[in-house]
Amino acid sequence: MKFTDSPVIDLQVLNSQLSFHQDNGSMHVGTSVWPCSLILVKFAERWHPQTCAVTPNPYSDILNFQNKRGIELGAGCGVAAMGLFLLGLNNVVITDIAPVMPALKHNLKKNKPVLSKSLKTAQLNWSNQDQIKSLNPPFDVVVATDVVYLEETVSPLLSAMEALVSENGVVLLGYQLRSPEAHKKFWELSGDMFDIEKVPHEHLHPEYAYEETDVYVFRKKKKL
Repeated sequence: MKFTDSPVIDLQVLNSQLSFHQDNGSMHVGTSVWPCSLILVKFAERWHPQTCAVTPNPYSDILNFQNKRGIELGAGCGVAAMGLFLLGLNNVVITDIAPVMPALKHNLKKNKPVLSKSLKTAQLNWSNQDQIKSLNPPFDVVVATDVVYLEETVSPLLSAMEALVSENGVVLLGYQLRSPEAHKKFWELSGDMFDIEKVPHEHLHPEYAYEETDVYVFRKKKKL
C-alpha cells in the first residue's frame, strides 16, 4: 500500500504535532482524513481543563480524561484517538474494519515518536456482538467522527455506541451530513437512545469551525 503519493495532513495538539498519511489510492473511505476528526480534536484542545482559561468551563467534566477508558469507532487513520490521547485519554482502543487496519497501523507507527507508546487497536464490525464483547465494555468515552454516511450501517452504529458507552459516559460525535437517507435515520433513532447536546458552533476552535461540521455529546437515556 503506497501512502506517499497522497497528501499528508498535519495536526498540532498542544505542543506536539501529529502527521497522517492518507491512502487516496485506496477504494475505502476510511483511508482518508475527514474534517470532523480534526474538528473534534481541536474542540477538545480548546476546552481542555488543564489549558482552558475560561471559568466556568462548560466542558471540564466531559474533557477531563484522567483515569477514563476510551474507544474510537470507525477510526480510519486514527486522528481523533491519537489527538485525544495527547489530551490525556491514556486508555484508548482504536477500532475499524479489516480493510482500514493497514492505514491505521501505518499512521500509529508513523506517530509513535510523538505518542511515545503503542496504542491498542482492534477490528470491530459494529454488528458483531462477539467483537463488541471482546473489547470489555463499558467505556467512559466513545469517539466517532464522520461515521454516518451509509443508511444500512446506522442501526448497527447506534447499537454499538449504546453497548460500549457506560451509564455515565459520553459519546463524542463529530458530524457532517454525508447522506440524506443516513442523516434522517440516524437522527430519528438516536433520540430514542440518547440525550443529545449540540456544541454551539462558536465553541469550536476558531480555526477549525467549518460551517458544515458539528460536534455533539451523547449520553445514555436514564432508565425509569
